[in-house]
Amino acid sequence: QALCTNLITQPVIFSGSTIPNTQYTWTNSNPAIGLASTTGTGDIPAFTATNLSNGPLTALITVTPFTNSCFGTPIQFNYTVNPIPAVNSLPNQTVCGNTLVGPIVFSGSPLGGTVFEWTNSNVNIGLPANGTGNIQAFTISNYNNVTVSAQITVTPVSNACYGTPTNFSIILIPSP
Repeated sequence: QALCTNLITQPVIFSGSTIPNTQYTWTNSNPAIGLASTTGTGDIPAFTATNLSNGPLTALITVTPFTNSCFGTPIQFNYTVNPIPAVNSLPNQTVCGNTLVGPIVFSGSPLGGTVFEWTNSNVNIGLPANGTGNIQAFTISNYNNVTVSAQITVTPVSNACYGTPTNFSIILIPSP
């Protein structure tokens, strides 16, 4: 099961045995994922997924059914906790109308696999309302000979985990 950092998981309720009074023991190979216990009896409680690294953390969970002194066949599954991606901040840009802008290149972490989704609050500057990846070079419009601005919001996404967005502005000063 793939998880994002800071996600609160649902408890895992074990069942399936047709033998009355079956109980379950489990082991966790990596408590760094937020499931602090390395062993337990019964169901796995809800926990907050944790990953302080720049790459995925995986824990192998082994569940063994037992009743009285008899143990059944263990099953295994993984929890993979992905880190929250980040985007590096960008400075505001002030440009004259009818000027080539960009390209605007985004960076952040984790390296490789992070995609940057962006939105633009003012399409009148000549940039589409949204996109994915770096912003390709574009010619900024000379909008009605007045100063206008657009706020660009960039959100990092990695392994279906969304990071904290960052904002910067493109301010258009009309050319005479």
